[in-house]
Amino acid sequence: MYLAGEEEIEAIARVIRSGKLFRYRDDSECERFEKRYAKHLDVGEFALGASGTYGLAAGLVGLGIGPGDEVLVPAHTYMATATAVLAVGAIPVIVDIDETITISPDAISDAIGPHTRAIIPVHMWGAACNMDAIMDIADRRGLKVLEDVCQGIGGSYEGRKLGSIGHAGAFSFNFFKNMSGGEGGGIATSDPKVAERARCYIDPCHFYWQGRNDETKPFAGVGARASELLGAMLNVQLDRLDGMIRAMRAEKKKILAGTKHLDNLGLRASPMNSADHDCATQVMYLLPTEDAAQAFVKAMPAVIAGKTGRHTFTQWDQVLMHEGAHHTALNPYTLPENKGLRLDYKEGMCKGSLEILNCTVMVATSPMHSDEEVAAIIHNIDQAARVALEDAALDEVVIRNQPAVDLQKFDA
Repeated sequence: MYLAGEEEIEAIARVIRSGKLFRYRDDSECERFEKRYAKHLDVGEFALGASGTYGLAAGLVGLGIGPGDEVLVPAHTYMATATAVLAVGAIPVIVDIDETITISPDAISDAIGPHTRAIIPVHMWGAACNMDAIMDIADRRGLKVLEDVCQGIGGSYEGRKLGSIGHAGAFSFNFFKNMSGGEGGGIATSDPKVAERARCYIDPCHFYWQGRNDETKPFAGVGARASELLGAMLNVQLDRLDGMIRAMRAEKKKILAGTKHLDNLGLRASPMNSADHDCATQVMYLLPTEDAAQAFVKAMPAVIAGKTGRHTFTQWDQVLMHEGAHHTALNPYTLPENKGLRLDYKEGMCKGSLEILNCTVMVATSPMHSDEEVAAIIHNIDQAARVALEDAALDEVVIRNQPAVDLQKFDA
């Protein structure tokens, strides 16, 4: 969360004073947010829930994914992308990324098998996936696309909001996201049937609170209903979103322009699928070696993409250990419906992804950065590049004060 203040406090206090914290009421904050956010995304419906992980699972349920199905997920994403697939009884198949740090369309094409039913492109670190290529593959191969927008809120791909391009889009509103209610999530779609099934998964009593739809048969689910406190805070956060994204895009362009001269040195800006439309929460550079990346982050506040904990598949313990459920009888890896699917994750897989990740450094932007702080970041990138690529000693460079990196958010 970049910014919260008196407006959020007053919105939450207003709900508490009303004594009506349950979302199914007149003048519901949750319903108001759902309608506003659907309009913001230019989709038919948005369903609010308790977390981004639950939003992903609800999206898969809405799309009809379950046992017997494989879902392609990128090698670099928070592990919830893969565990959400397991939550609905399906099997995640891990696919290479490319230099954009997002799922590779070529790798998607190569990974499609006879049991593949869906793709989850993840707009990682606010960077957009190549959605034109992905949707073309999905259309030709008859696959469903669930966009994971948990790290891409506010971003777009060639003018279309992330989460509005696939068959559905899942969102997270936890503390570390561009728009936050502390926790929370949801699912966007323009398909009423997908929305209805997703809402039933989020709230099994939805049919009885809102009026039952006889076209959709209700089913049991644990439920992850949102409260009015979340809805109230998100309505204020939504008002802040566009201005924050504009500020970060402007900062990113300024940093890229100010470090362009380092191309000849070997500090190359990571390619972007939609350079003018992403969230711009990170400025990413691809260095020639892992040693150079490590030297770079030692010199200045920055992180290596491959060293961000549960965001890389090698750290997905429950997935790699085949512990896909709390009870053996429910474990997707042992379900008879999944026999014959690709269940194993081989040692040495996705080697190309790991090489890219361990050579990619990320410098965080913020809508709160001052001109002086942005200038310091540009200066420090120049100095860190000297250390990483010209073998300059740390004591030979001058690093200016800039905001420290919040490492916790990289393992959240």
